[in-house]
Amino acid sequence: MAASELFTKFARVWIPDTEDVWKSAELLKDYKPGDTVLHLKFEDEQETRYNIDPQTKELPPLRNPDILVGENDLTALSYLHEPAVLHNLKVRFMDSKLIYTYCGIVLVAINPYEQLPIYGEDIINAYSGQNMGDMDPHIFAVAEEAYKQMARDERNQSIIVSGESGAGKTVSAKYAMRYFATVSGSASEANVEEKVLASNPIMESIGNAKTTRNDNSSRFGKYIEIGFDKRYRIVGANMRTYLLEKSRVVFQAEDERNYHILYQLCASKHLPEFKTLRLSSAQNFHYTNLGGSPVIEGIDDAKEMMNTRQACSLLGISDSYQMGIFHILAAILHLGNVAIKSNERDADNCFIPPNTEHLIIFCDLLGVDYEQMSHWLCHRKIVTGSETYIKPMPKFQAINARDALAKHIYASLFNWIVLHVNQALRASVKQHSFIGVLDIYGFETFEINSFEQFCINYANEKLQQQFNMHVFKLEQEEYMKEQIPWTLIDFYDNQPCINLIEAKLGILDLLDEECKMPKGSDDTWAQKLYNTHLNKSALFHKPRLSNKAFIVQHFADKVEYQCEGFLEKNKDTVYEEQITVLKASKLSLLAELFQDEKPATSPTEGRPPVTRATVKSAKPRSLQASKEHKKSVGHQFRNSLHLLMETLNATTPHYVRCIKPNDDKLAFTFDPKRAVQQLRACGVLETIRISAAGFPSRWTYQEFFNRYRVLMKQKDVLSDKKLTCRNVLEKLIKDKDKYQFGKTKIFFRAGQVAYLEKLRADKLRAACIRIQKTIRSWLQRKKYLRMRNAAITIQRYVRGYQARCYAQFLRRTRAAIIIQKYQRMCAARKNFRRIQSATIVIQSFVRGFHGRRQYRAILREQKAIILQKHARGWMAKRKYKRIQHAVVYLQCCYRRMMAKRELKKLKIEARSVEHYKTLNIGMENKIVQLQCKVNDQTKEMKSLLEKLSNLEATYTTDTEKLRMEVDRLRANEEIAKVSSNKITSLLEEITILRKELKETQAQKKRLEEGAEKYKEETELMVSQLKEQNTLLKNEKEDLNRQIQEQAKEITESMEKRMEEETKQLQVDLNDERSRYQSLLNEFCRLEERYDNLKEEISLVNVSKPGHRRTDSTHSSNESEYTYNSLLSSEPGEPEDGTRRPEELPEQKGALDMSLFLKLQKRVTELEQEKQGLQEELDRKEDQALRSKAKEAEDQQVKARGAELEYESLKRQELESENKKLKNELNELHRALNEKASPHVTAPGSPAYKVLLDQLTASSEELEVRKEEVLILRSQLVSQKEAMAHKETMTDPMVLLEDVRKMKDQGEITQAYLGLKETNRLLESQLQGQKKNYENELEILRGEVQNLKEEINRQQQLLAQNLQLPPEARIEASLQHEITRLTNENLYYEELYADDPMKYQFYRISLYKRIIDLMEQLEKQDKIIRKLKKQLKVFAKKIGELEVGQTENVSPAQLADEPIRPVNIPRKEKDFQGMLEYKKDDEFKLIKNLILELKPRGVAVNLIPGLPAYILFMCVRHADYINDDQRVRSLLTSTINGIKKILKKRSDDFEIVSFWLSNTCRFLHCLKQYSGEEAFMKHNTPRQNDHCLRNFDLAEYRQVISDLAIQIYQQLTKVMENILQPMIVSGMLEHETIQGVSGLKPTGLRKRTSSVADEGTYTLDSIVRQLNNFHSTMCQHGMDPELIKQIIRQMFYIIGSVTLNNLLLRKDMCSWSKGMQIRYNVSQLEEWLRDKNLQTSGAKETLEPLIQAAQLLQVKKKTDEDAEAICSMCSNLTTAQIVKVLNLYTPVNEFEERVTASFIRTIQVRLQNRKDSPQLLMDAKFIFPVTFPFNPSSLALESIQIPSSMNLGFLLRV
Repeated sequence: MAASELFTKFARVWIPDTEDVWKSAELLKDYKPGDTVLHLKFEDEQETRYNIDPQTKELPPLRNPDILVGENDLTALSYLHEPAVLHNLKVRFMDSKLIYTYCGIVLVAINPYEQLPIYGEDIINAYSGQNMGDMDPHIFAVAEEAYKQMARDERNQSIIVSGESGAGKTVSAKYAMRYFATVSGSASEANVEEKVLASNPIMESIGNAKTTRNDNSSRFGKYIEIGFDKRYRIVGANMRTYLLEKSRVVFQAEDERNYHILYQLCASKHLPEFKTLRLSSAQNFHYTNLGGSPVIEGIDDAKEMMNTRQACSLLGISDSYQMGIFHILAAILHLGNVAIKSNERDADNCFIPPNTEHLIIFCDLLGVDYEQMSHWLCHRKIVTGSETYIKPMPKFQAINARDALAKHIYASLFNWIVLHVNQALRASVKQHSFIGVLDIYGFETFEINSFEQFCINYANEKLQQQFNMHVFKLEQEEYMKEQIPWTLIDFYDNQPCINLIEAKLGILDLLDEECKMPKGSDDTWAQKLYNTHLNKSALFHKPRLSNKAFIVQHFADKVEYQCEGFLEKNKDTVYEEQITVLKASKLSLLAELFQDEKPATSPTEGRPPVTRATVKSAKPRSLQASKEHKKSVGHQFRNSLHLLMETLNATTPHYVRCIKPNDDKLAFTFDPKRAVQQLRACGVLETIRISAAGFPSRWTYQEFFNRYRVLMKQKDVLSDKKLTCRNVLEKLIKDKDKYQFGKTKIFFRAGQVAYLEKLRADKLRAACIRIQKTIRSWLQRKKYLRMRNAAITIQRYVRGYQARCYAQFLRRTRAAIIIQKYQRMCAARKNFRRIQSATIVIQSFVRGFHGRRQYRAILREQKAIILQKHARGWMAKRKYKRIQHAVVYLQCCYRRMMAKRELKKLKIEARSVEHYKTLNIGMENKIVQLQCKVNDQTKEMKSLLEKLSNLEATYTTDTEKLRMEVDRLRANEEIAKVSSNKITSLLEEITILRKELKETQAQKKRLEEGAEKYKEETELMVSQLKEQNTLLKNEKEDLNRQIQEQAKEITESMEKRMEEETKQLQVDLNDERSRYQSLLNEFCRLEERYDNLKEEISLVNVSKPGHRRTDSTHSSNESEYTYNSLLSSEPGEPEDGTRRPEELPEQKGALDMSLFLKLQKRVTELEQEKQGLQEELDRKEDQALRSKAKEAEDQQVKARGAELEYESLKRQELESENKKLKNELNELHRALNEKASPHVTAPGSPAYKVLLDQLTASSEELEVRKEEVLILRSQLVSQKEAMAHKETMTDPMVLLEDVRKMKDQGEITQAYLGLKETNRLLESQLQGQKKNYENELEILRGEVQNLKEEINRQQQLLAQNLQLPPEARIEASLQHEITRLTNENLYYEELYADDPMKYQFYRISLYKRIIDLMEQLEKQDKIIRKLKKQLKVFAKKIGELEVGQTENVSPAQLADEPIRPVNIPRKEKDFQGMLEYKKDDEFKLIKNLILELKPRGVAVNLIPGLPAYILFMCVRHADYINDDQRVRSLLTSTINGIKKILKKRSDDFEIVSFWLSNTCRFLHCLKQYSGEEAFMKHNTPRQNDHCLRNFDLAEYRQVISDLAIQIYQQLTKVMENILQPMIVSGMLEHETIQGVSGLKPTGLRKRTSSVADEGTYTLDSIVRQLNNFHSTMCQHGMDPELIKQIIRQMFYIIGSVTLNNLLLRKDMCSWSKGMQIRYNVSQLEEWLRDKNLQTSGAKETLEPLIQAAQLLQVKKKTDEDAEAICSMCSNLTTAQIVKVLNLYTPVNEFEERVTASFIRTIQVRLQNRKDSPQLLMDAKFIFPVTFPFNPSSLALESIQIPSSMNLGFLLRV
């Protein structure tokens, strides 16, 4: 195809850029051949011109279509070149947060610098067993592919992990090993996989360090071989190490650290065991503070030290060896602090100051001589031909020697640890195959590159060569497989670079030669390199400005190496004298390191050493020893590298290339420059180039047909799809060189798929335009017709409206005239009436005005007269008062004058003594007189007060009288002058009276004012009180309303809380049930493991004579499912306990003690967990009982005697059982300690028997514990019911606590003490009751008298009842008893009405009597039934005797007698629904009914559950004859038989379903006919007669219920195994709606086709399988509720597996796939409706999948869309929602990707949601199963046994 067809307008290309490496641009116009310039526009709308090279005429690379961007495999891209690869990785890493991408056979892993939740065990399980192309890229997918190829091809595998420092190589290798350890497990019980994983922290601590690029950089390479046995389980491992960076021990660059172990040691200096090391902080040691960065943020070195020590212990390195290691490491730290000083006189001499502290500590820690070490650190020995010289060293040389010694000690210790790690990981059995994990350094280039970088890049050259050859080989195999002509592909061969390094006279060869020279130096070696290779090899160059460096052109880039230090590092010289001093060490570990140099420095046995120092000896040695001793580091590394390449070439390699996205360690930050450098260096681009050189795009014919069906016409589609594809391609692509047809695939050149995608998109776009045109035309036509019809309708309505308006106008005009007439008349009348009314009103107002004016004049005259009268009176009064005032004033003046005179006289008299005496003499008389006078005045005051009150009462009359008296006195003035004395006295009296009157008036006025004021205050107070009352009423109403609202809210909240608590309790119950059932499942697994071990032991011993093999299944099952009191063995089978030691062989193999101890430990853990569950259950019951028994009285403690006695007995039993267990444990210890000979643990030995007995006893003890818990729980329930109905005095809480205390032996003593305290309490209560004895005695005497009378009445009634018939007799006696008890109850209620306590005692005694009577009645019933049975047996024997007598009669007599017909109906009527069998036929019964029964015939032809009915009828007969041994034996054999057939046919769905149905039916029968009232409600009277009479099988019901749970779990496992292969193919991959989603181009790793070819599963396959499951279960008669639970479990598995695969497959997250999933789910829902299973809860289990499908289909742009998504996806976790949005991939160009900002919006909205951080659903989760009671209406007596079941030995009874 011509370039002009691709480089058209709007085509997008990649342009080189200095910052982003490549930049996308769009063509503004078409390119035509001959153009020299391309007109482009960048994404930021900036236009530019791109010049085309006129010579090469090379155009810029084209950009892939958007739908191909973000693919899982880079080879799926149509255009394979560097910018496409870089852009695809960037989109996946930045937008989709995906760190793994395939590039052909390579997995590219980008370090996210963030912890991601994609390495959990659920992810491992999701990838386990999957094809590599079926899931998204992952390190687990590579590990699974290697594991699968190892098992399939029987060939060893290798996983090669490479990359720069900090790219994540170590982590990737660690995850790969974790995957193998999790998936495969170990073949033995030695936990090899844990040891393999435990080697990581050890190697990281001693071999990893912080660099500028990585905080945990591996400074060595390692190759770990994980060994597997024939079952492909891990049996061991082996580690090889390469090129430890020893120089880091003595030197670190800035911001770097030494090895982690040294800092961990310093951080743990505070530990007591490290006190002897005399350590301090890392800043104080020279070797740990060179980089200036001793601390890594977020890393706790002390904690890491604990992890390292734990890992050492797990790998078998003892504590003494660990302390030896720490002594050596601490000595290295102290050695670095040893100060070496130069001699001031002689610069060539140096010395160590005496008593140097650090050197003393170094020598003490290593146990060497101080003087020797101090001497040889500063001197060296020179040996000549005949003499030996000791020469002092200069300071710099001595420091180098000190550092070399430290490096050598550390390297030796490193190799020793590696050796011991390999010994711990060595396989204990023969290794069948292995998978190697190579964690090796990637290509390195720094500013200064030395010997280490040279060796690293040399190793990468070898690995790149192997990688290129492997890729080339795979490409050739693919072409040959498809029979496509193979053309030689030119690819980069780096063999010349390898020859430059390792060939003869290569760089390494010249380096070794220079090291052998006496005066060799780095400069002379550089000159030799220049002379040998400069201008002769195109890959070797010399820098322009340096004569001490050289440049090598590697496959990745040019690297300049500095020659300085090459010789010293290659020789790795350590002086022998220093080594000799170390060999004499008292530290055993150090002596072991240097005792033999060869094993001390070899990392693994039988392999070349990694690094080894060259020790110069003073004595001549043999030639071979000298040659071996002088091997250089480069030579050793080359040999180990060749060995590694041989190993890799002998395996199938898998490649993981780790990429470092940025140098700043920022999370999800992508630096294109750094990324493209690493892509070029790691060979990813070379893989792309090799693929692009041929036919990189490959499609199967079916995929091509489905994808490009739109480009075909109907006539082009033929029945042969290959021919159809050929014809279409010939029409679409004219150049036949652009594609090739293979056998199964079509191969395309680069760019052809993009061209086909362009044609497809154009075709779809044209089709869309045509569809849009048609739809828009139809819509516009429809709109026009709708508008036309609307216009006609509007016109019709408008015209009608106008006509109606005109008619209305005429009517309104006529009406208006009439209205006007009446309105005018009304207005005139109204006006007249208004004028008339106004006139009347005016007249009335005028007349009123005149009348009022005349009245006011008369009133004015009257008022004036009154005013004159008062004014004249006032003037007269004023004149009188003035005269009176003057008179009073004159009197006062005169009296004052007289008083002054008298005062003078008194003063003169007072001065004389005689006056005082006379005054004192008369004072007493005066006082008495004054006292009398005071009393008189008081009396007068009282009289005056009385007078005042009288005066107030007669004030008005007195005033008038006085006035009349004054007038009379004036009239008689002449008479008054005659009697002047009398008048004066009268005037004085009048004056006094007036004064009193005024005072009285003033007082009255004050009282009136006070009364008014009080009245006002009272009224104000009343008003205030009324207001307050009103406010209080309002507040009261508000408070009442608030109280009501609060009560309502509290009620609602309480109801809501109760609902939540109920739901929580239900959830807790389901969790407890789930945990119990999971424990039961684990128990079954251990039981199966135990059976397998016994079978293996039996198989080992089967060939020996005299050995008898027992049925291990029977013995194990019996030990697990029977109790101590219920043990019995199957007939005809010997037991293990009957073997004699002499019958067993001497020794076949030792018993695996670790396995037994693990099993014993596991059983103990199960017991503890079960005990914890039971305690939790008891705690829940305790809470429930406490809530019910809050109002119970404290006096209900008096009737606990029997219960306490039972509890004490149970405690004694538990103590005896615990003692028994202790004795058995001691016996076991003794047997284990007696392992003095190899025959001790052989089969048949005492230890062997003790172990077997102990294991059996542990299993039995577990069941005994279960039995005790069941008994205690049943007693608790019965006691609780007794409390509720009988009001006994037993305290349930105390009983429950006692029961709980009995569960642990350690608390039995405490329970016993509590029992003693309870006894004391009972004694005190008994003494208190004795005080009431006399009162009660009188009452009892009265009762005795009443009872005598009652006896007489009873005798009379008995005589009367004897005369009645039997039925009426029973009825009459019952009626009489009821009447008697009622009367007695009423009597005692009246008697004890005043004393309720006595009445309560009476009721308790009455209940006890009733209980005793009921027990007696039951005993009598049992005796009657027993007698009836004996009677029937005797009758039967009599019948047999009669038959025997008839047999003795002669035939003639028989012929003469008439034959009487058999009364069949009578015999059927007597049939009791039981089956009788002989004891010897039990084995035959189990064999024919269980082991050899074929379910299909029984399910189709007979009634469902027939075996269960038969077994129960046999149990009924054993119960009927009261044979407990037969009941136990039959039930035990039944359980063991069911388990045996299920173990034998564990994968047969029909068998498991059949026996689940029959086990449940058997369980229901045991309940229905148990005689318990709760299970007899739905029984018929006949069925109630068939209830068990002699035995209570409640314990066996629990055992059978556990068996049913196990069968249910096995059934779900079988169904899951059948459905598992169908789910992903049918629910996700298959296109149920054809044509909705087209396949996108895929890469090298093809996925399963979504088209329903032969052998693939579809949704119909799943539905058919579900139909098969459902019909089979219905035929077997399974309970409907149980079927619902099974279907719910299956739907959960379908939903979880589908959703998990959806979350791990990017190609499935598209809009069209969401539609497919929605359709598939709707089909499953339709199936549920057809089967009437809507209420099973199965639909709810699919809700997460439905929401995920909806999430794929909804809009994902705006904030409203985000809100809708958050509310819609309620059943999805935040991690799942974000994962689906990140994986969302458009299939067509019309879809859009989800933006990163939208995903961040979703995360912000969901950050407060509390959900699980787990990404995947737990597909292994099993809902807890329940077995609701389902009684059968089938009558047992009507069951017929078919002859086909071979059960003729059963007799119907």
